[in-house]
Amino acid sequence: MAPFFVLEKFINYLQVEKRYSDHTVIAYNKDVLQFIEFSEITNIEEFKEIRSNLIRSWIVSLIENLIENKSVNRKLSSLRTFFKWLKKEQYIELNPLLKISGPKQVKRLPSFAKESELSVEKTEQYFSQDFDGIRDRLIVEFFYQTGIRLSELINLKDKDIQAQSIKVLGKRNKERIIPISNGLFDLVNEYRKAKKELSLSSDVFFVLINGNNLYPKFVYRKINIYLGNATSLDKCSPHVLRHTFATHMLNNGAGLETLKDILGHANLSATQIYTHNSFAKLTNIYSQAHPRGRKTN
Repeated sequence: MAPFFVLEKFINYLQVEKRYSDHTVIAYNKDVLQFIEFSEITNIEEFKEIRSNLIRSWIVSLIENLIENKSVNRKLSSLRTFFKWLKKEQYIELNPLLKISGPKQVKRLPSFAKESELSVEKTEQYFSQDFDGIRDRLIVEFFYQTGIRLSELINLKDKDIQAQSIKVLGKRNKERIIPISNGLFDLVNEYRKAKKELSLSSDVFFVLINGNNLYPKFVYRKINIYLGNATSLDKCSPHVLRHTFATHMLNNGAGLETLKDILGHANLSATQIYTHNSFAKLTNIYSQAHPRGRKTN
């Protein structure tokens, strides 16, 4: 039996049983296929012969080809899931990845914009009052005021946006409710009016001026231009606005558990990275509030 037949079954398992996103499935397929080609596996029976030394050789080859540690660890994660599935389906008896650890990676703190850079007064000047301008400004505000992901924004349905909240379909089809401000809902109604004037009828909330759905590169380009003009950031992407949302929430008193629920994180460890960005704020508060910490002139 060819290994690619088994890979197809694994991919079907990820899609149907695990309900992984298309993006994740594509990444898993690419990673496992890369390992199969490296190992020169031609038959399903050869998976039983894979040992940890071959896995380590693959890791070394990836690093030698200048693949970043973060990417190497992601590939290892794909392979772990694959071999775990192989054992579950009884294609193999031993899992060669049980004692494998990936290379250490440097944790980079998320980039974020300053609150002053995203003030309402500054934001307004970058957008026109026609349909495109109204929509683009609303896209920016959605990212900044709700912290949703790019894929979540693109797939928002009109019916899921209410006066005080939005319903978001996140990773692995998990729904969550995010509160929104009155100001954001005013912008929603302004956009809906502009949409209606152009007779753009669609279940999907955000659309192009021709009525078609938004696509990732379009949104990325819009955010890149906006953040490039409004901020001093080197990296300008939708995810930076998500980081900015999280950081500003923590800086202004939000709890980690609350932020975790709003962001749609599966566990608290994913949210805790934002505490590093908030440490400067805490240090400033400490220096002003504690008798021993106060700075003297």
